[in-house]
Amino acid sequence: MSSAFTVLAHAHGKQLPAGLSLYGYVPTEWICILFIVLYALSTVAHLGQAFWYRCYWMIPTACFCGILEILGWGARTWSSHSPGLGEPYEMQLTCTILGPTPLIAATFVILGQIIEQMGTSYSRLSPKMYTVLFCSADVISLVVQAVGGSKAALSFAQGTSPVSKTDNSIKGGHIMLGGIAFQLTVITIYAICGFEFFMRYLYDRPIRDAATLQQGNVRRGTLTKGIKIQAIALIFMTTCLWIRSVYRVCELADGWTGRIITTQVFFDVLDGAMVTLSIFTLNFAHPGMLIGKPTTTVVDSEKSSLK
Repeated sequence: MSSAFTVLAHAHGKQLPAGLSLYGYVPTEWICILFIVLYALSTVAHLGQAFWYRCYWMIPTACFCGILEILGWGARTWSSHSPGLGEPYEMQLTCTILGPTPLIAATFVILGQIIEQMGTSYSRLSPKMYTVLFCSADVISLVVQAVGGSKAALSFAQGTSPVSKTDNSIKGGHIMLGGIAFQLTVITIYAICGFEFFMRYLYDRPIRDAATLQQGNVRRGTLTKGIKIQAIALIFMTTCLWIRSVYRVCELADGWTGRIITTQVFFDVLDGAMVTLSIFTLNFAHPGMLIGKPTTTVVDSEKSSLK
């Protein structure tokens, strides 16, 4: 089929000829509006929960994610009426690729809180290191994706075609691909570390003896109902965000005119729905509500010496 991308040089600031779309399809208006409403509800709820539970770190994470997604899907709604217009395409491209990154950072912080409650001796990293290390990596991926997105958007603004191998949009796409691939790697490593922690806790196999640890909750914490729900929610969120990252890697690797990026249902389900499920999961399984003060069980030395 003939692609609208071949006439992208005329897209910025004006409408393409009738029947042509920068997406390879026309975004469905009601789907876009549905996602806007869902993200708006979740974002408002997260803002209220952040103040109610005094979890202010949720504002630059979950709330910021919601705002970016609202902007992205708002741009797609605009495109449902003007699918050949450059500005909304650029806006949705940047906002939807960056949107989940702050939410991913929230999962890193939550795992650190769970580790602090259940016992740092079962984790290879301290709770603080989880936040510092993984959130720093998340920021790096955000910056790389932003640079790639701005480079691609600049190409569109200059009226050049992304099918050219030397065009900035292709280079921008490659940079974005690198950023999202790095993010996928970070999520995978984080998931492996989290899985190891939970397994070590369940089988009571600490990595380090409590006597060798200088800070944090070195004793075995009680697996309360709240922490159990939070852990299950965290696993579900991480899975959804991992699926979304895999999709984005495949999408960008397939190219601007590939079958993946030009198929609307892939984007709606594997990006929009995955992020929506994640952000709402955090509303219903909020750390401010589920993770309380540490409750620990002292492991006495006499019992340990008998093993």
